[in-house]
Amino acid sequence: MALMNYSQASREAIRDAMHADENVWCVGEDLGRGGVFGQYKGLREEFGEQRISDAPISEAAIMGVALGSAMAGSRPVVEMRFSDFALCATDELVNQIAKARYMFGGQCRVPLVSRHPIGIWRSSAAQHSQSLESWYTHIPGLVVACPATPQDNYSMLKAAIACDDPVVYLEHKNIWAMEGEVDRELEYQFGQASTRCRGDDITVVSWSDAANRAESAARRLAEDGISVEVIDLRSLWPWDRTAVIESVRRTGRLLVTHESVQAGGFGAEVVATVAEHAADALQSPVRRLGAPRALISYAPNLEDTVRVTTEMIENSVRDMIAGQTTRANKT
Repeated sequence: MALMNYSQASREAIRDAMHADENVWCVGEDLGRGGVFGQYKGLREEFGEQRISDAPISEAAIMGVALGSAMAGSRPVVEMRFSDFALCATDELVNQIAKARYMFGGQCRVPLVSRHPIGIWRSSAAQHSQSLESWYTHIPGLVVACPATPQDNYSMLKAAIACDDPVVYLEHKNIWAMEGEVDRELEYQFGQASTRCRGDDITVVSWSDAANRAESAARRLAEDGISVEVIDLRSLWPWDRTAVIESVRRTGRLLVTHESVQAGGFGAEVVATVAEHAADALQSPVRRLGAPRALISYAPNLEDTVRVTTEMIENSVRDMIAGQTTRANKT
């Protein structure tokens, strides 16, 4: 076990993968200076410019080169700097990388990791703050991952690099400095959720930094005797339907919360799945808590109006519990 922050954990995952397999390499803008958030710091000095490769400012070119390299047998880690910038490489990622294995009848694979830093981060405004994970869950052929802790950012990134399918790897920019214990021996398999808190009164499902806020809310609520089970999905495709359904069947209540826009968000998929497979266990209507369909402002006071906070999650849980109690009393 070692104490690392979220950024260091990802760097160590890459370092270990590169030592273990000479076919692993990284490409993107600013890698030579360690990356925008320091997540590649020291790697170029250790592995050289051929394996930690700086690229010109052309996301489409970066992704296209990585596609060809992966089809030829390497395992590229593609740095997009911000998830918003990755939209410039959408054709390569969605129409080529995601479909290559199918289009070539299984004759080739594209073992590629596309790193997309997501989320609201200290006045970065509308073009640097989006969380677009639900977009990628719509695309057959892509694995979608959202690590929320240093441990997960180590274990999940190693799993992503080893995966034979393309992985869209979404790291939240606001938690690069988050510290935690990291066990290098702990392995991860995509589709496994993490139960961050055990509880009996309500199930809260989340991912990325919103899962950290949900855990904080659960600990506050526990002081008042409200028992909250927090499930961090960790990967959105595949996702752990079994863990969610079994939890809801025990608690009878479901709140899904995420930082991304609520309209069309992945939370709706979770809610629909529970409605299809565990509706008989629900004691109250399910609820979603996400961002409004609004652009993210530069001004901190306006930025805060679209941010899903710990307090919002806590208040939603209290409201759901109180609402059920009121109905029970009326009955």
